[in-house]
Amino acid sequence: MATGSATTRGRRQAQRAANSTAVSGAARAGFVARGVIYLLIGVLSLRIAFSDGGGEQADRGGAIAEIAEKPFGAVLLWLLGIALVGMAVWRLTEAAFGQAGPDGKKASKRAMAAGRCVFYGFVAYSVLSYAAGEKGSGSGSSDKESQDITAKVLDWPGGQWLVGIAGAVVAGAGVWITVRTVMRKFKKHLKMSEMAPKARTAVMFLGVFGGACRGAVFAVAGGFAIAAALKHKPGKAKGMDDTLRAFTDTAAGPWLLALIALGFAAFGLFSWANARWRKV
Repeated sequence: MATGSATTRGRRQAQRAANSTAVSGAARAGFVARGVIYLLIGVLSLRIAFSDGGGEQADRGGAIAEIAEKPFGAVLLWLLGIALVGMAVWRLTEAAFGQAGPDGKKASKRAMAAGRCVFYGFVAYSVLSYAAGEKGSGSGSSDKESQDITAKVLDWPGGQWLVGIAGAVVAGAGVWITVRTVMRKFKKHLKMSEMAPKARTAVMFLGVFGGACRGAVFAVAGGFAIAAALKHKPGKAKGMDDTLRAFTDTAAGPWLLALIALGFAAFGLFSWANARWRKV
């Protein structure tokens, strides 16, 4: 009985910590950091749309390198990495105790939170590693990484199936993100009643436009992975940078990439709105 009571008290204490101001602040800092990364990717994509890109990467690595070149860049990277750790911690508490809202304790919601915790943990590690001096860590090309991983998996027994399934999952996630964004499902996570009418309109636009562009890029990247599996050619797989550049090969030329770039910037601003009005 005593052991059971101690366990119950421990769980309650952990849940109180998860709902604390510190975890809430960590989550909001994480949204700010996410916004910075997407804004920079948007800026880099816009540069590439109307130039040869100058060797810049329109992905997380490119954003990290861009920050590093600024005055006090190392300090900014440390702050960014720590903020992303905060995001990972918040997602971990959601996985352990459920999200805010009536359906937040569903197993599917908690599993998604666990996946996001791992993702943000990896991103935080890459940023902090770069800030600590491992220049090849955070700023590596997403295209080369995607092709290297694809090449390794294709050499495995059943590798084509694995790459194809992974591509289908990424493409499906892109479609899912786009559909939910257009349906404005994100509204239930925001404190809409606290927004002024003009702010509400702006946040809705940023969320729909930014989220739809983000989902489209995921869907296209997944399509490239499926093509790599079908043709057994690792070079067909593309990271974010090459996926974004592929939009310039369409009939719309650089203008489609420019639209996607503005969408990424919009998602960055939407992330900042989440930092202010997200229910955590």
